[in-house]
Amino acid sequence: MAKRLYRFPAREETLTGAEVFKVDLYFWLQALTVALVGLILLFTFVGRVIGVDGNSMFPTLHNGDTMLLQGLGYTPRQGDVVVLTKYFDSVQGPIVKRVIATGGQTVDIDYAAGTVTVDGVMLDETYIKEPMREPFFEGTSHVMVPEGQIFVMGDNRNDSLDSRFPALGTVDQRYVLGRVLMVLMPVDHFKWISQGE
Repeated sequence: MAKRLYRFPAREETLTGAEVFKVDLYFWLQALTVALVGLILLFTFVGRVIGVDGNSMFPTLHNGDTMLLQGLGYTPRQGDVVVLTKYFDSVQGPIVKRVIATGGQTVDIDYAAGTVTVDGVMLDETYIKEPMREPFFEGTSHVMVPEGQIFVMGDNRNDSLDSRFPALGTVDQRYVLGRVLMVLMPVDHFKWISQGE
């Protein structure tokens, strides 16, 4: 067996093959442990990986997509796609929606025209699936968003329970888990999600 020379501060030793294997294994396990702890900290505090459940954000996101979120130091902005932890109605687990307005802004929804206006400016919503119809529930048409809250809607407006629905309404920013940065999986859906304004 080949012998490898290791230099230690106080002495020089020649190690056998088995001893070299043990030293190499120790260093690799140490590197793997540091990398694993780093990934755990990264995905716990900086970004998270989460899956889409439902079609309310179609065509931007598809049911079953896996997304990477930015969580640490994030403040919601109009146009961002976010994941919320607020539970309501029959929805179980986190929900994914687009931020339409933030605290202090006014939202007006014209169901007949299928338009959304924020502070008097009609949104250019090229990302929605189809024109919005009158909701099957008693929907909101005018909202002044309180400070510290956000107004959210799904991109698939005709198949989304969102801030128009009184059971959810405006959402406290503390319920925002993070902003969607990208779709990771499946590979054919991989893409970056653009930031809001």
